[in-house]
Amino acid sequence: MEKIIHRADTRGKFEYGWLKTNYTFSFSQYYDTERVQFGLLRVLNDDIFEAGRGFSTHSHDNMEIVTIPLQGALAHRDSTGHEEIIRANDVQIMSAGTGIHHSEVNASDSEPVSLLQIWVFPDRNGHQPRYDQKSFDPAERLDALQVPVTPDKSDGNLWLNQDAWFSRAEISEGKSLKYSLHNRKNGVYLFVIDGRIRVAEEEMNKRDGLGIWDASEIEVAAHAAADVLFIEVPMS
Repeated sequence: MEKIIHRADTRGKFEYGWLKTNYTFSFSQYYDTERVQFGLLRVLNDDIFEAGRGFSTHSHDNMEIVTIPLQGALAHRDSTGHEEIIRANDVQIMSAGTGIHHSEVNASDSEPVSLLQIWVFPDRNGHQPRYDQKSFDPAERLDALQVPVTPDKSDGNLWLNQDAWFSRAEISEGKSLKYSLHNRKNGVYLFVIDGRIRVAEEEMNKRDGLGIWDASEIEVAAHAAADVLFIEVPMS
């Protein structure tokens, strides 16, 4: 087993007035040659938008983008014709493909919105741009792995143009669960949304990240009630 740890307080921290953000990997004004990506996971941004504020229309291409709201509501509009609101317990997929324009703005005039935005390199360039979202019952991830994103287009979940899986678990204090990698050539990046866990002989706290590869299975034990995101991606 190989691993790399990124403590919460070592991320790129920036405040742009209406936006407070922490970058796990190099992004925008933050650049660290040692933290450009984990395998094909390129971006993991931990954002808070002020009420009524957000990103105006901008473009992306050839990237698989996953947005996970943690609190509040985000208004999305894009060039494929989608105008949607996503909230906590929703997951949004946007395959930028050959090119997509979109905006994302806090849907509330009074409350902030907190979200994770995650980018994964696609399996190839040139896919058709695509948008999808789905709501997931939080009760189904209590002491269990809920798998909202897979590469499989037929299993009823959201899917990516990549051999990648996103899983989430809310683990009760004193309990543990095992995560089995779907492909031995993949790695898995654990992001502690909240709580405290022990995994791979490391103590992990809120907003810490841990990348693991050259492993087939890992065990995660909650030392305090924990909300954990698992992002499994190819390492090359």
